[in-house]
Amino acid sequence: MGFLLLILLALLASVLGGFYLLGAVRQRRPGEPPLDRGPIPWLGHVLEFRRDTAKFLERMKGKHGDIFTVQLGGFYFTFLMDPRSFGMVVKEARAKLDFSKFAQHLVQKVFGYHSDHRFPQMSSNKHLMGDGLVVMTQAMMSNLQNLMLHSVGTGDNNHMTWNEDGLFSYSYNIVFRAGYLALFGNETPKSTGSMEKAREVDRVESQELFLEFRKYDQLFPNLAYGVLLPGEKREAERLKRLFWNMLSVQKVKTKENISVWVHEQQQEREEHGMEDFMQDRYMFLLLWASQGNTGPAAFWLLFYLMKHPDAMRAVQGEVEEVLKETGQEVKHEGPFINLTQDMLQKTPILDSAVEETLRLTSAPVLTRAVLQDMSLKMADGNEYHIREGDRVALFPYTAVQMDPEVHPDPLTYKYDRFLTAEGGKKTDFYKGGKKIKYYNMPWGAGITMCPGRFFATNELKQFVFLMLTYFDFELKNPDEKIPDIDTKRWGFGSMHPTRDIQFRYRLRF
Repeated sequence: MGFLLLILLALLASVLGGFYLLGAVRQRRPGEPPLDRGPIPWLGHVLEFRRDTAKFLERMKGKHGDIFTVQLGGFYFTFLMDPRSFGMVVKEARAKLDFSKFAQHLVQKVFGYHSDHRFPQMSSNKHLMGDGLVVMTQAMMSNLQNLMLHSVGTGDNNHMTWNEDGLFSYSYNIVFRAGYLALFGNETPKSTGSMEKAREVDRVESQELFLEFRKYDQLFPNLAYGVLLPGEKREAERLKRLFWNMLSVQKVKTKENISVWVHEQQQEREEHGMEDFMQDRYMFLLLWASQGNTGPAAFWLLFYLMKHPDAMRAVQGEVEEVLKETGQEVKHEGPFINLTQDMLQKTPILDSAVEETLRLTSAPVLTRAVLQDMSLKMADGNEYHIREGDRVALFPYTAVQMDPEVHPDPLTYKYDRFLTAEGGKKTDFYKGGKKIKYYNMPWGAGITMCPGRFFATNELKQFVFLMLTYFDFELKNPDEKIPDIDTKRWGFGSMHPTRDIQFRYRLRF
């Protein structure tokens, strides 16, 4: 009996020692933020965090204040909930905080991509801004026209026929496919025999790609958290292999009009000796990073405009004015309107409507690894020590985007929230009487801010432009309620609705 007791005590000591090494019995040190390890050793609060991130963080803020450290799946995350203190995190990111370690772990798990070489972001900035943005915006325009307007002028009376669809499915479908074709290129007339046939192939193949992408997209949150069921794991692996094949470097090279950005990203990796199979995986990562959030955002933008007639009238008027200034008119047999980068820079009302949409529906978790022991000074003057190996995280959705002091009546869609009285862009927002720099953060902040934000914004605006100029559309149920947000997708960018919204649309011409 005594011998058995010794074995049990040794086993208990071993388990406790393991938990200690894993941080399960970590103690708060003087000067550190409030520590909340959670109810389950090692896992901590991860189940509640996964179930509803926003609700969990609000509960922690109510319990601990504007800064606290929680255990999530073996890691300790220090969350900052006061936007006045966000600048410190952005400033420290250059020296003591690192985004790449967390990102590398995630993309290897989700996309199977890994590289020991760190590629500079300069090429992305070069092609996704400035002159490069002009070229990509034009490519997006051409592909939107192919997908949305290919039946215009065919004489099949499409303008008389109402089509019914889910607004989320329709918006995501069109914007994703046009963005994919703008980046990864088009079928060549030489391979199909004519330009008309090549454009038809683009429509068919992009539709097939989108349907498979949606399957993967629906698995994405559980895949990122590592909680897929066995059948879901098999499906995720099947889809990965499918995309590695469909987006393979060799297949992309057969296309024309490949974006210089995609071409240069591939070329850089080839020059550094990356094998083709890993380049194929990177192409899949590029597809998701560039198109995984824009389609859902397009749904929310169009839906909020449809639910708010004053917003729709204001945007419609601005669209008509921009077209008038450039001498363009929509005609039954006439050429398609051409939305250039210059035109898209003259839409402050639409810009504000887009930003308000993103404020309400974009919810990334911004995470940085702590490279060395450091201190964070809060807006209230208090200073806290953060340990090396921990994570510092921001969740701007609850911390600033839904803060009624920063954005009065935060749950209400106000298309002009980001407009000044003179009609310009509003940037003056306050917290505790102090002007804050980070008042809306759908794209992140600092050196890791999404380089594709200008192209993504243009995609949204071009889609709305074409819908407003070429189509009649309406909600099937005018009294349709705003759908709830799918809480499983907190932390991954643009949120999805829990249900689709039925609408009708038809060509005007």
